[in-house]
Amino acid sequence: MGFFVKLTDAIADRQSLLVTGLDPNPEMLQSWAARRGLAGRSFLSQARHWIKAVIEATAPHVCAYKPSLGFYQALGPVGLELLLEVRDLVPRDLPLIIDAKHGDLNSSSALAHYLFKDLGADAVTLSPLAGQDIAAPFLLYPDKAVVMTCHSSNQAARQIQHYPNEETPLYLQIVRETQLWATPDQLLLEVGTSDPQILARVRAAAPERFLILRSLWGEEEKLDAMLQAGLGAAADGLLLPLPQNLLVEDDMASRAEALKQQITAKRQQWLENHDKGNPDTCALWLPEKQPSADPLESLIVDLFDIGCLLFGDYVQASGAVFNYYVDLRQIISDPNLFHRVLHAYAGKLQGLEFDRIAGIPYGSLPTATGLSLQLHKPLIYPRKEVKAHGARRLIEGDFEEGDRVVVVDDILITGGSVLEGIGKLESSGLTVQDVVVFIDHGGDHDRRARERLAAAGYSCHSVLDIAQITAVLQGAGRLSAAQAASLGSSHDDPVRP
Repeated sequence: MGFFVKLTDAIADRQSLLVTGLDPNPEMLQSWAARRGLAGRSFLSQARHWIKAVIEATAPHVCAYKPSLGFYQALGPVGLELLLEVRDLVPRDLPLIIDAKHGDLNSSSALAHYLFKDLGADAVTLSPLAGQDIAAPFLLYPDKAVVMTCHSSNQAARQIQHYPNEETPLYLQIVRETQLWATPDQLLLEVGTSDPQILARVRAAAPERFLILRSLWGEEEKLDAMLQAGLGAAADGLLLPLPQNLLVEDDMASRAEALKQQITAKRQQWLENHDKGNPDTCALWLPEKQPSADPLESLIVDLFDIGCLLFGDYVQASGAVFNYYVDLRQIISDPNLFHRVLHAYAGKLQGLEFDRIAGIPYGSLPTATGLSLQLHKPLIYPRKEVKAHGARRLIEGDFEEGDRVVVVDDILITGGSVLEGIGKLESSGLTVQDVVVFIDHGGDHDRRARERLAAAGYSCHSVLDIAQITAVLQGAGRLSAAQAASLGSSHDDPVRP
């Protein structure tokens, strides 16, 4: 079982977003140990008793445990033995996240092997300043995850983290950059702050990621604000630590349960408000000026940077000649980028009713396959040409007559290839209502293509359009004014009937 599945299962089973830290701080344990007649014991003995008590009290009410490696390393060899005891005490259905803040490249492979193979941990926190290479050895374990630290609550770090200014602070650049290193299933972000505005800016820059709060709130009344700022679209995606002071109280079990129920009630209220279109969401906490209002900005820029948009005179399949060419085939060799494209497609597929996904050969078949796996919907596709041997099928894949099919394609220009594919699907007894494309061409071509589809009874949904792409790339400095002005124009304008 992979980390992401294990975490989401734990959240659903415990109905909790809470995480328990297991940091045997000597100062914190003194009063706790004294109240239990353990004052004369060694610190190691006190820590062992405390860890066991915390896990027993909180296991029904949290979705993960997060011990800090430094506390155990400071105890020497016996500390690492104690960490093994932690592994044994933490229920196996709850993820164990080792808070290491590791940032050394030379020892990364050895640490990854120790944490994931010897200790059996599920995830580790890392410092991002060494770049993508710091995460690579840990990401070699596909069922594990990394948590990248993007912001510290330490006030002394503000001069660094908020450099050079509040409009484009370093911590947001870290958020954007680290998301390129791995998929949301394998990479989370840790945010140390009690400021809802900072959390909201991270959430806006990373809408798909799980965020782990390093500190919960300065005052308890900030809980509501932090939830509004950090929750994802499904009222999850945000992990909150149990307050440290709670972990030395005699009634920690009942207090953990009460906090869990409090958060659950606020999540339910958040969902109700969200469903009603109430603006009482994380957007409330955003600063007045944001780097970008387009949530797909980073995806558009990354597609450009790997060569998916080329300039020159290119003949399209329709016969039209454009002064640019969009080549989405590049994404299949970049797993992280491909995953982000699939996630963007999936957002358009939400709310549509369909039994099967059909890709139009050949360009959209990788995308349709990825969406089939991600959405757990069966894949079929109409053949571009029928073989003269074998089964000579017109449609590949298993289906029943009357099944509803959503058609997926990459780019909409004239709609001819889509209508041809739909014709084959419908001639085999399938029903098509919706077409989802990644990019619509825009202008007269796309308007006429959409009209053709609409006239035939089909609704077309697009993830991006050329105008949106142009605006983002010009704003990001990727296009000159001349390129932006010419993008979308063509030398010829034939639309095939």
